[in-house]
Amino acid sequence: MSEKNIQLALFGFGCVGQGLYDVLHHSEVLQADIAKICVKDPSKKRSVDDALITFDKNTILDRKDIDVVVEMINDTDEAFNIVSRALKNKTNVVSASKKMLATYFEPLFLLQEEHGVALIYEGSAGGSIPIIRTLEEYYDNELLSSLRGILNGTTNYILSRMELEHKEYNEVLADAQREGFAEIDPWLDVSGADTLYKVCLLAVHAFGVILKPEEVLHLGIQQVSFNDIRYAREKNLRIKLIASAAKTENGYRVFVMPRFVRADDELYKVMYEYNGIEVEGAFSCKQTFTGKGAGSHPTGSAVLSDISALTYQYRYGYKKLKKLKKQLGDAYSTTPLLETDFAIRVYVRYENQDQLSLLDIRHVVEEYRSPSMNFIIADVGFQSLYVLKDNAQNTLFVCAID
Repeated sequence: MSEKNIQLALFGFGCVGQGLYDVLHHSEVLQADIAKICVKDPSKKRSVDDALITFDKNTILDRKDIDVVVEMINDTDEAFNIVSRALKNKTNVVSASKKMLATYFEPLFLLQEEHGVALIYEGSAGGSIPIIRTLEEYYDNELLSSLRGILNGTTNYILSRMELEHKEYNEVLADAQREGFAEIDPWLDVSGADTLYKVCLLAVHAFGVILKPEEVLHLGIQQVSFNDIRYAREKNLRIKLIASAAKTENGYRVFVMPRFVRADDELYKVMYEYNGIEVEGAFSCKQTFTGKGAGSHPTGSAVLSDISALTYQYRYGYKKLKKLKKQLGDAYSTTPLLETDFAIRVYVRYENQDQLSLLDIRHVVEEYRSPSMNFIIADVGFQSLYVLKDNAQNTLFVCAID
């Protein structure tokens, strides 16, 4: 791009959009102007000049003087339409919409290749941690064996406060909503879905695999109780919502679920709204990255970094994805990359023993029953856990054990 100010067009002006606006106006290096902001709700009061606001996406997408489209809306299909159209117009795009990116990754990758433009999305995973670009650049030729991390600041905040303040889930969630750390409808966060979309994106850059989010197991924290937290504390453990992605002889094990984390684990120390990501490679061993994972300014800062990268023609290389596609050829789209036929050791807290019949229990290691709490620790068939995914009737709390 030239020395002139970059012309930005924003779609969405919520938490992330406002954060971007703030950090952009405090940037001492990047020369960029916001030409237009497209929003949906005409009745909503906004802290910017009304002249910047439009309600018609075409007033942006039909312009030829826009250098970068920044997409930050919640409507998945509309976000895909906006990004696709911008890429077809040969306009570079920055996005923070992890659900849209994970859901439509394959066509978005092909559009970038076809039109020779960049779509970058550091702000979609890891909050303020520059994990995607690190995977792309630092680990581009590294044989990674695993990636795991805390990718959702809201759930980590809730679990931290439950442990440190001896409170139940519903009480802490209500506090978090009042304080702005949790949405009014927290389902995307607490169910593990938000973390699911993020780990799908990270799997592309870590291993070169494109996974369909609906095929990846995700279990959340919405059934956690202080009894579970107390049990963990007695064992010198902490409960964290962990995204795991690992390469095995039979494919890739990728899933999201609560996990007991030991005190000697770097992720044990990651508290409140912070994120932490551990990457393990054949040559680099384990490395851990931490940073704020929730809030408008950390994510806005990540989006601003993406915009800055575009000023020096940065694009993702997708080296591992292209290599795997070349190796498998036409079979890439039909080869099952996700491994689900294995046993996993879990802690299962239940109310009624009949509920355990939902799971493929192969070996019980420990069992405990009392008037206030019942649980088992057992090896279960991983595939059987899928029955709990997005099941609003489920009351089991399941937590993985290393």
